[in-house]
Amino acid sequence: MTKTGADYAWFENNFPDIAEAYCFTLVRGLSPDELMSRLEGRSEVPLQGIAAVVEAAFAQYDLEEGDRRLVAMTTVGTWALLIEPNGYLGVTEDRVLPASAGTSWISHFVNVNAVGTFLWAEDQVLRLCFDPMFPEDRWGTAPDELLDVMQRIGFHFEEESPETDLSSPAAFALAEHLTGVAITPKLLQDTTFACATIQIR
Repeated sequence: MTKTGADYAWFENNFPDIAEAYCFTLVRGLSPDELMSRLEGRSEVPLQGIAAVVEAAFAQYDLEEGDRRLVAMTTVGTWALLIEPNGYLGVTEDRVLPASAGTSWISHFVNVNAVGTFLWAEDQVLRLCFDPMFPEDRWGTAPDELLDVMQRIGFHFEEESPETDLSSPAAFALAEHLTGVAITPKLLQDTTFACATIQIR
């Protein structure tokens, strides 16, 4: 059964330090090392739990003046999970599309200004891209393929603003629909993540 945005409402409550600005990416069939290689990353010390990752990511940002970003990676089933606190690499098309060769790439991002992106690529082809707050404006080679699913998940298509904005949680639910990977509090708190820094600019 497809989860909805409401099923991911815990994220903002439980993890406020990362919830205001993040990028979560799932890539099928790659190990963290293979993903890091595609993104030309430099290996860093592993870290346990998302709180430690967020702290290290902001320290790295200050150290490098934003030129290199710290990311965290792990394997969930047959997928590599890439987490970027205050990052956006996973939805940057000129980096993502080459890196998606031979695989599926699903990523969603939001920044402190509530600007967001959901991106689905297959083997260097952009299938779907949209801002979760404005799901009526979609592009890619299959902009309407997931429309019914998006409506069931809880993306808001009406003109009037919803009482509760679940656009960001809905992006987690849509990513789970496409990958079968559930992001859980336990996964974020208990995982020892492989870490890397990646050149952004």
